[in-house]
Amino acid sequence: MKYLKLILAICILLTFQHSYSQWNKGKGNGYYKLSAWSLVADQHYTNSGKIDSNATRGNFTLSFYGEYGVTNKLDIIAYIPFITRIYQNTQVSGTNGSVIQAGEAVNSTGDIDVGLRYVMFKKNHIALSASLKLGLPTGKEKGGSDGSYQTGDGEFNQLLTIDVGSAFQLFYKPAYAKAFIGFNNRTQGFSDEFHYGIESGIKVYNKFWMLARIKSIESLKNGSSSTQISQGSIFANNIEYFSIGAEIAYYIDSKLGISLNYTEAISGRIIYAKPSISAGVFLDVR
Repeated sequence: MKYLKLILAICILLTFQHSYSQWNKGKGNGYYKLSAWSLVADQHYTNSGKIDSNATRGNFTLSFYGEYGVTNKLDIIAYIPFITRIYQNTQVSGTNGSVIQAGEAVNSTGDIDVGLRYVMFKKNHIALSASLKLGLPTGKEKGGSDGSYQTGDGEFNQLLTIDVGSAFQLFYKPAYAKAFIGFNNRTQGFSDEFHYGIESGIKVYNKFWMLARIKSIESLKNGSSSTQISQGSIFANNIEYFSIGAEIAYYIDSKLGISLNYTEAISGRIIYAKPSISAGVFLDVR
């Protein structure tokens, strides 16, 4: 299945290479978004890819994401999860109502990402760019009574991606499609990763956009870290997933808008097996 998904992604890239685009913002332009993200799960994918139950845990994050055009070819990118709350619900006996395990929570900042995007080729509606994102270990790698309440993984990683895409007309409406492939070098004994994904969107009505995404992370399993968690996590070593997502975005005016996103991992290893939901307010300066 892993190789089938990889072949599928490569075929998609080759098939749509003439109509995909990854746009830079342009000098002085930018995109800024304040988001609230939530994931609550009582199931996870095991290290063999099967679904197993766990005590209900949640991850709630308030974050800022920004892109700013330094030049017409170079953008700076930042993701700052300034409040992250990891919690576990109190476990109560269904027989007598007694507390089996008290609830617990940890609040902290998360791991910050900073990066650059550079346009290597742009002609008509087609563009090719490269991005480098640095993952800074600013979150808590251990927290709570058992150390598993993490808001970060404690390692410095470097994700290099190649992005390609285009804008076009679909059913006489503005639309776009783009894709990326990437390699994530992880430190502190964590395994390196292969990333890939595709995204497409269409302006269905006036100021209303609909988007769809596919994203996958495949571990190379070449690390030495034993940072494994018996239940799901988003910070453990050798995490893998194949996710699908949908987003709607509405422009209140020419710059200000709101968005709502739903994403679910349909397969994976050592990661939660429940969907995440996020909502945000964005400013699109063009």
